[in-house]
Amino acid sequence: MSWDPVYRLVKQIPRGRVTTYGALAKALRLRGGARTAGRAMAATPPGKGIPWHRVVGEGGKLLIPEPYASLQRKMLQSEGIPILEFRVDLKTHLWSLGSSRKPSVKQKASRARSTKRRR
Repeated sequence: MSWDPVYRLVKQIPRGRVTTYGALAKALRLRGGARTAGRAMAATPPGKGIPWHRVVGEGGKLLIPEPYASLQRKMLQSEGIPILEFRVDLKTHLWSLGSSRKPSVKQKASRARSTKRRR
């Protein structure tokens, strides 16, 4: 199986935001769920600009073993994401998958209607 769809989606996570393995798996309909997303992140090729550190466990928990756990913590903190007891506050830093994607036809139509009402 190619992990390219996983990596393409992870590349969309903005700086200062995170998503979970489970959300990633659900968005891509990965068989095996969060564990499969974790395997994909573990196989991330170096030097490709894939922000693997922005994917965390359920509840914002940092799940990667050392020495990468320290690296993940440092990278997230450098983006302004505080880590408290090996967790990220998801209420503040969770990225809604697909929020940076192009709006759907339905969303465009809804925006057009609301703009007309304002005029």
